[in-house]
Amino acid sequence: MEKNKVYFIGAGPGKPDLITVRGLNILKEADVVIYDYLVDRRLLEYTKAGAELICCDKVAKKGRYSDGFLIHQEKISNLVIKKVKEGKRVVRLKNGDVSIFSRLSQELEVLVRNKIDFELVPGVTAASGAASFAGIPLTDRRFASTCAFVTGHEDTKKKTSSIDWMALSKIGTVVFYMAVENLPEIVKELIKAGKPKDTGCAIIQNATLATQKVLSANLEDIVKRAKRERIRPPAIIIVGDVVKLRKRFNWLRKNKKILFTGLSKERFFIKGSYFHLPLIKIEPMDDYGEFDNYLKNISDYDWVIFASRYSAEYFFKRLESVGFDSRTLNGIKIAAVGNSTKNRLLDFGIKADLVPQKESSKGLIEEFKKIDLKSKKIFLPRSDISDKGLENELKRLGARVTSSFAYRNVVPDDLPDLDLRNFNEIIFTSPSTVRNFKKRYKRVPKKVKIRSIGDMTLREIKRCKLQG
Repeated sequence: MEKNKVYFIGAGPGKPDLITVRGLNILKEADVVIYDYLVDRRLLEYTKAGAELICCDKVAKKGRYSDGFLIHQEKISNLVIKKVKEGKRVVRLKNGDVSIFSRLSQELEVLVRNKIDFELVPGVTAASGAASFAGIPLTDRRFASTCAFVTGHEDTKKKTSSIDWMALSKIGTVVFYMAVENLPEIVKELIKAGKPKDTGCAIIQNATLATQKVLSANLEDIVKRAKRERIRPPAIIIVGDVVKLRKRFNWLRKNKKILFTGLSKERFFIKGSYFHLPLIKIEPMDDYGEFDNYLKNISDYDWVIFASRYSAEYFFKRLESVGFDSRTLNGIKIAAVGNSTKNRLLDFGIKADLVPQKESSKGLIEEFKKIDLKSKKIFLPRSDISDKGLENELKRLGARVTSSFAYRNVVPDDLPDLDLRNFNEIIFTSPSTVRNFKKRYKRVPKKVKIRSIGDMTLREIKRCKLQG
């Protein structure tokens, strides 16, 4: 069996859309993805159906920030080789850039010994991501013509440090990776080597994510400030007078920060900075027996109403699975709840006959009141947790409605801890986002504005009494 090439891809510093276009295109074709635990799980949603996703944390069976991870590097490399020899297309997905403080050499040595081809796909390194999202230029003609990347966690097997502190003290900007635990020693060595005590210093925790936290102080004060603010890994430390430019260039602080809880794509060229924290996750049903039976007789219906883009997506997936395609809908009227759903239908070659101006279930009903629905047969593919409000209103108009679950709406795993006071506004897109927020985060701080999409979402916000 011919052995496939292994691709080492830099996933970027955190935010999933900071991966390169090339990296994402390769990721989509992988049979097996062996990924670093810091890689945002949302990035894995781009993998193809059936791809095997393996976290290095579980392979190594060691603590996340433990240097003991190195001891188990061999296990990860052996797994890569095993999957390649099985004929699988393997991606080794690394946090940040593949070539910077990622223990790349150890993994490549094993592949070379086993005569396995590989390719390296660069990524945005944590230093660039952290600096950009904190508004800190790493270089500046006035303050820093040189920049150095330094590990803050050397190999414990080394008898002596290979870091030249005297040389580092003369460099304009110094960026430390994996250095939070050793911050007191780093500051001590820099000052001892001659770095001025009033040099600017910034720590960026969870860089580029909604949970990002930035702390800045003079070099001599940064240790006690970090302890007081309870700074934790993963974090990047930037030392240099460029840090003082943050007051002028901190675009993130100056922008209105909006927490978006839905699944829609990020919006650009608008006021404010959007942070996506999907509070719902869409998954297929475990059993499509009933749904598929309805699709086999879909020609019996007069209307199909799509109340979300996911109902459209899963409808057509199942339509294909039962051996049909969009031609089966010839002669059937199609309604879409809004533009997002309308556009998703276009991907399947379907142009909606009815799209309400008011994008909601209420808007649909207002439009259907203008149409004679008496005895009309309507098929309504929907979420497993959606209420029957739309269905009941259609029945009141005389329609004969059949509804069936097309997909599941579940709570995402591992929702992060958030300081909601860092946001100016939170947008809720559906009643389920409201309920899931209530379960995980309890209340919205008083000074944070709440926005809702749709009347049902607004009602749920009031029922849950989110503001407090």
